[in-house]
Amino acid sequence: MDQATLVVPDIESAYRALHALDVAGMESIAALLVVLPEYEDWRLIVSSPSLDQAHPLVAHDAVSEILRGEFVYSLPPIMILPVDDPFFTELRKTIGGRINASSNLRVSLGGLTIGKRYITAGYLLRLPGVMYQV
Repeated sequence: MDQATLVVPDIESAYRALHALDVAGMESIAALLVVLPEYEDWRLIVSSPSLDQAHPLVAHDAVSEILRGEFVYSLPPIMILPVDDPFFTELRKTIGGRINASSNLRVSLGGLTIGKRYITAGYLLRLPGVMYQV
């Protein structure tokens, strides 16, 4: 059964969480808010070379420690991917060269397939070297 995603994520909370990660010294953060068909709800996808690339649970613990429950009710579940995941590799190839840091346009990813993952709905929040306001 097809379902439309009617709930819009709290994008401002996602930006506050990214700011907290920045303040903690996390480098080159890539972040998106997306709905993936396998989960059917909003997810905050984060990637950074500052996180443990080989041990996802260690990476999740690091992010949880930084956020310390501040965003429990305003953030969707967080999904952490390694920087060399095909999802981010393909995102950099397809999206990274098309927009620039001065862009104030909402970067919507809905309906795209990136790195073998279909995105039902989504917004690009940050790609290393490029900051977006949605």
